[in-house]
Order: sequence, then structure tokens, then C-alpha cells
Amino acid sequence: MGDLYVALLHAPVYNKNMETIATSITNLDIHDIARSATTYGVKRYYIVHPAEAQRALAQRIMGYWQEGFGAEYNPNRQEAFARVKLASELAEVEEEIFKEQGRKPLKIATDARRYPNTLGYAAVRDKIENGEEPLLLLFGTGWGLLREVMEDCDIILEPIYGPGEWNHLSVRSAAAIILDRLRGH
Repeated sequence: MGDLYVALLHAPVYNKNMETIATSITNLDIHDIARSATTYGVKRYYIVHPAEAQRALAQRIMGYWQEGFGAEYNPNRQEAFARVKLASELAEVEEEIFKEQGRKPLKIATDARRYPNTLGYAAVRDKIENGEEPLLLLFGTGWGLLREVMEDCDIILEPIYGPGEWNHLSVRSAAAIILDRLRGH
């Protein structure tokens, strides 16, 4: 089984007008995706933001739960945050995985839109369970990953559909659903 990594990209992403922006790191995304990543055996959860001030804020939030009162009050957070790492750009994440694994990760993008090279969950789950290469699952904040990022990925995972037309989940909800579909029992 290949190791599964997750990266949450805050930049470059789209806003609702399809303009390229950077979004702010949120406390809930740090906590909830770290907990989902731990539950589903993700090797590392990367939070990617180009602004040092945003990464410092995330580090401060995580530090509270890793040291002192927060760590004593809720040791489970400390365990979940142990697999979280901050990065300034996606290339840094890919380089780190390459150094650790000795090969480039297979990049899997997620989006609420469908693309030509979209694969279903069963096919991607099979790659995770039966493949040897590391896999990097990408999530975008705002209104999603840039088209160029999507096109640079090896696989695009099919969108999450409910019974209606509306499919604009929070990234932390989408991450939990996707991780359960790919790694749940």
C-alpha cells in the first residue's frame, strides 16, 4: 500500500469570481482535517500558504494544543497535530515527499467540478490499496484549485454529489467524506 498524504492549498485558489487569490487559514480546517487525517491513516497533512504570517498563526494554534495546558486538556489533539506540517507552496510538499519516499507522489486533485480525467472513488481506492507509489491528495480552499494545478495532477477525483444540484461543501467536510470513501471500512 502506498502512503497517503493530504495537502490543503490556500493559494493559488479561485474566489467566487474565478480570480486567483490566497485564502486565510482557519482554525477549524486545521483541527478537523488533522483529526480526519489521523483517523484514516494519512501519513502527513500539509497546510500550504505562501504568507509567513498565516503559517505563523497556524503554528501558534497548533502549539497551544501540543504544549502546556492544551496538550494536557486534550491529548488527542496533540496526536492529530503531530502529523501536520506547514509549507509555503505545493512544490515544497512534493519535494519533501520525494526526499522521504525516493519517488514523486501521484497527485490526486479534488474539485466540485468534473474534468476529463476524472476517476471514481473505487478506482482511486484501488490505487491506494494496491499501489506502491506515494499519493498526494490535494484540496483547495475558496472556490477551488486553479485549472493549471488541476491539469498538472495525475488524477482528478470525481466530485461529491448529494441528491440535488448544490455541491459546495466546506473543505473540511469534503475532506472527511473523501477520506472515508478512500480509506474507510
